[in-house]
Amino acid sequence: MKSRNVLQVLCLSSLLIAPRLLFAQNPNCTIIIPDAPLTAAGLATPYQLTATDPTQGKCDEANTNSSAFVQAAIFDPATGQISIYNPLVIDAGSTPAPGTKQVLPVLPEKAIVALWFGFNGNNLVQQGASPGVLEASHCVNGLPNNVFGQFSYCNAPDFFKAANLAMSRGLLQVPERGVASDGERCPTVRSFYVVDQDQSDNLPVTYLVSSTGLMAQNTAANSVVLAGAITLGNPSDNGLLDRFLDPAMDCTPWKVQDLADPGQVVPGLALNELQARSKQHRHIALIPAGDPMALNTDGSINIAKVNAYRQGVDQHEISRIEEADTARYCRSMLWTAPARLAENRAALKAGPSPVASAANSLFTFMAQRFVASFNILDCGGLLGVADPVSFKQDANGVAVSATIDLNLLEREKRKLARFEAGDKAAETRDESVESTE
Repeated sequence: MKSRNVLQVLCLSSLLIAPRLLFAQNPNCTIIIPDAPLTAAGLATPYQLTATDPTQGKCDEANTNSSAFVQAAIFDPATGQISIYNPLVIDAGSTPAPGTKQVLPVLPEKAIVALWFGFNGNNLVQQGASPGVLEASHCVNGLPNNVFGQFSYCNAPDFFKAANLAMSRGLLQVPERGVASDGERCPTVRSFYVVDQDQSDNLPVTYLVSSTGLMAQNTAANSVVLAGAITLGNPSDNGLLDRFLDPAMDCTPWKVQDLADPGQVVPGLALNELQARSKQHRHIALIPAGDPMALNTDGSINIAKVNAYRQGVDQHEISRIEEADTARYCRSMLWTAPARLAENRAALKAGPSPVASAANSLFTFMAQRFVASFNILDCGGLLGVADPVSFKQDANGVAVSATIDLNLLEREKRKLARFEAGDKAAETRDESVESTE
């Protein structure tokens, strides 16, 4: 397994940010969660970012190497509807940008609120503003002294339980994904065409950064106050799908009311996972045992940590490592992603790169991302095959061209043909559990 630093480089390559904000920073930070974070008052209270170990340097929310993000999904048990609220994160001891507002959301009666956290560094540790906050809010940061890394959540299982029950009763209607420009179903966050080595992490959330480096919620009102502000974003499969792949492939993300920005609708991690669970068919990507964020700090596999991660994104738990086999995950990536990348080359080349400093188009970005994921999961070693995807960089390290060797792909797929029946059977079991759990 590759080192955590390599993982950070890959994740940072998908930032939805202005490149001029990228500079060295402490990669290990603590986010201070306010009192009663699942209430309206808690949601409207800025979260605070600070260094976990001050000797490693400062953590700065406006610095893209250490920015943290929070997103809430709110379920209304009376109507079955979901809304989104993106709480603000600021540096500990600072204030939001002058003139901006943190909107106090109006929550439905008996609302079920859940939170998800994303991070642009290595490890984000949760800390309550007062004793008992994390426990009372069912917050999960990984296992004791063994954090996920960039991902964490609060109260997610309860939210998904309520939402899935509403779906089964016809109270919550999840929109179809539709048909993409290539004639296939629009991808989801559980499509092997979309996922990377650590799927389902991070958030489709952006904040505003003022000229003085202070933060604000990204709302229409705050954008007027902070004219010319820079937009800061979180690396994620969610943002890649919602903001880049969907537009390039004539697909539409599921969006709901933004309680911080009246009249606006926004995508969300919870929406993406619910839609993927009910609408992704065949080749369903579920967090593998070798996901770097689900491993122990020494790189060994931990079933309890895999299950803790899966609980936070509405995926069924496992009892044996084989149920989340990383080699099977790699085979599904190989069988699915390269061919569809090649098929959509023209549309992806016409699409903007999520980061111009990493790749010159959406196509080269996706190719570069596949290669990195293939390496980080050690797919070549696990499968004994070569990667059919490659890319070239210019002198500045920007991916400027990519090649999908379809002949090599077919040769390597033939080597793996003996696994096809077993993989299909395992996938059928996954589908059965996901549909009935």
